[in-house]
Amino acid sequence: MTPTRTALVLGATGGIGHETATALARHGWTIRALTRHTPPHDPNGWTWIQGDAMNPEAIRTAAQDAQVIVHAVNPPGYRQWAQLVLPMIDHTLQAARASGARILLPGTIYNYGPDAYPVLREDSPQRATSRKGRIRIALEQKLQAAARDGVASLTVRFGDFFGPRSGNSWFAQGLVTPGQPVRTLTLPGRRGVGHSWTYLPDAGETFARLLKREHELDRYAHFHFRGHWDADGQQMIRTIQRVTGHAALKVRPLPWFALGLAAPFNETARELYATRALWRAPVELDHSRLVQFLGAEPHTPWDAAVRTTLEGLGCLPARPA
Repeated sequence: MTPTRTALVLGATGGIGHETATALARHGWTIRALTRHTPPHDPNGWTWIQGDAMNPEAIRTAAQDAQVIVHAVNPPGYRQWAQLVLPMIDHTLQAARASGARILLPGTIYNYGPDAYPVLREDSPQRATSRKGRIRIALEQKLQAAARDGVASLTVRFGDFFGPRSGNSWFAQGLVTPGQPVRTLTLPGRRGVGHSWTYLPDAGETFARLLKREHELDRYAHFHFRGHWDADGQQMIRTIQRVTGHAALKVRPLPWFALGLAAPFNETARELYATRALWRAPVELDHSRLVQFLGAEPHTPWDAAVRTTLEGLGCLPARPA
């Protein structure tokens, strides 16, 4: 019999945390989830533990006997993001040292500056031009240093998320309005400029498949995930128009100028404005290393992925089961 393997998921109520937990459970893992709030009623049978990722003792206790810690947590409401992100990973590292677990980290493209565009590889130079990017570099450097001390980690770098639980995403906060039928679309990028999208269930499945071959992974393992490459910046728009049945949906540009004016006074506007460069130039992730290792990258077709996303966000009625 295959021994039971346990994954502690930090951020299981968020998009990438939930989908990674779902994929791991599908592959036979026992899921233990840490949540700041009262544990939800969960038909999946996961074990929920009330606790805070800013409490190192809570994480260390929850991680006992776990083989994996999924670090998919962010500060509440993304407030004080810059001040809290690095202490959070420190707490996860402490728990991993105590339990011997491998840390799973969903990576971002914020680490890179324009000198690395348009195609990002695992060895591309990381010279971020934004504060958020520099913090992400520091976070991953902590994992790299910890690997030399025996703490294993696995980072997979993704583009912008979309999916049925993608509330904190450009898709849900930029293109469409959750809970409302799609009547207009707001496009952050320029027409003709490519953009990288990642369907959350595909991201979770990628982590699960990589862990099936964990014995072949480096102690500090990292891969790039190509996902849904929108070569002209219009594929996502065309797909939304197609699955909603409204080919004439109005498309308006995102008012970057207004975000820039609000940035000094509003933290959310400031964080959004800091990603502007990623919408003004094509940024594609080279997944050659991932495909060579797995044989293929998990990939849900455009129409199915977008339809499920819109249904999950309440922008389309759910289809009968």
